[in-house]
Amino acid sequence: MTAAIRERRRKIPGTVIFDGDLARIGYALNRMCFSFNAAECREAFQRDEEAYMTRYHLTQAQKEAVRSRQVLRMIAAGGHPYYLAKLAGIFGLDMQDIGAQQTGVTKEAFQARLTAAGD
Repeated sequence: MTAAIRERRRKIPGTVIFDGDLARIGYALNRMCFSFNAAECREAFQRDEEAYMTRYHLTQAQKEAVRSRQVLRMIAAGGHPYYLAKLAGIFGLDMQDIGAQQTGVTKEAFQARLTAAGD
């Protein structure tokens, strides 16, 4: 892929493109999220989020994104959506919560949109 194509792909308004560069930036965050496959890791995170994030060497930006519970901020900090779904589940967020965050509306408004689209 040429540099011009890569550059063009990276400029989609309102969209964070998860590419190799973002994967490198988000390695620690994604590694931490992968650990949540194990129940004991989820429990350890819930007992002490700060210590758990430090254990995985998250950057301050990544820690702030996790603290905010805003999935879009976590993606911008290098989080891969697949791995972030594991973290969102710990927070009690479902796909409608994430859809609401992405569209900038409340969960109830997002659900109403879904219902209206199904009619």
